[in-house]
Amino acid sequence: MHKVIFDTDPGIDDAMALLFLHHHPDIDLIGITTVFGNASVETTTRNALFLKREWEIAAPVAMGDGKAFNPMRNPVDWPVMIHGRDGLGNIDVPETIDLPVDPLPAHRFIIDTVRKNPGEVTLIAVGRMSNLAFALKEAPEIATLVKQVIIMGGAFDVPGNITPAAEANIHGDPEAADVVMTAPWKVTVVGLDVTMKTVMTRTLLDAIVEKGGARAKLLSDISQLYIDFYGRHVKDGMVVHDSCACAYLVAPELFTTRSGVIRVVSGGIADGQTIQKPDGRAFPPGNWDDFPSQHACTGIDADAVLDLIARTLARPA
Repeated sequence: MHKVIFDTDPGIDDAMALLFLHHHPDIDLIGITTVFGNASVETTTRNALFLKREWEIAAPVAMGDGKAFNPMRNPVDWPVMIHGRDGLGNIDVPETIDLPVDPLPAHRFIIDTVRKNPGEVTLIAVGRMSNLAFALKEAPEIATLVKQVIIMGGAFDVPGNITPAAEANIHGDPEAADVVMTAPWKVTVVGLDVTMKTVMTRTLLDAIVEKGGARAKLLSDISQLYIDFYGRHVKDGMVVHDSCACAYLVAPELFTTRSGVIRVVSGGIADGQTIQKPDGRAFPPGNWDDFPSQHACTGIDADAVLDLIARTLARPA
């Protein structure tokens, strides 16, 4: 069993990834930590509690403090045209959910859980990297205790999606992302190089609903706005960014990776760009020296990943 803390900003594709983690038989979802991104941290936490209630998820929800690692970057605008005014596709999520949040802030929940389960916890982070960076700042030794970190973010050999240089999760807190990429733990980055190739159509989503019942129906309702948004880029479907990161956990053989030190640009026109120095390439001394080699996904068997996601989402409750 893979013990997982899911660091997330629900968010429509986050909801799909959450249901994947909840349904997969080889995953033990032991915590959900929330961060700002697709909406404010108050909204993403409310949404996480809503999905926890509706999908009967046992894992506790711990709320981030809503701040970027760099205090000069605190966010003010949210992508309502993508995720809706409620963050979940305008399905009118209730303003309050009758479930408590964990008493620990998200970064400390990560620290305490990792310390209690040394060498066992995988962190899957599909929003800003703020919670992970704050955890490392307070307790840097956890990097030696985490099993692995899987990130949905970045773009290496393809353009970004928020600027020509940057992907949105990384661009939202690049200083945090650079801290996470250069820490001495095992990181795999599942970015736009592979996620943009992984498109779930309405037809496939309908088939999931037919087998998956009420949980899948709620997911479908949440996803319609997202499909409408992606209609300008792909035909009658949506790119399942966050679920790809979850699929990597259980089926890494469906991905091709490249190893090398990864740094994140902070400032300037390339703000938030992820750059990898591939292993085996010689360069003069510079800003990539003395950091651990990490893995960036460069290829994917998109059909097999979509089949894995669809089968998992359609599992009986």
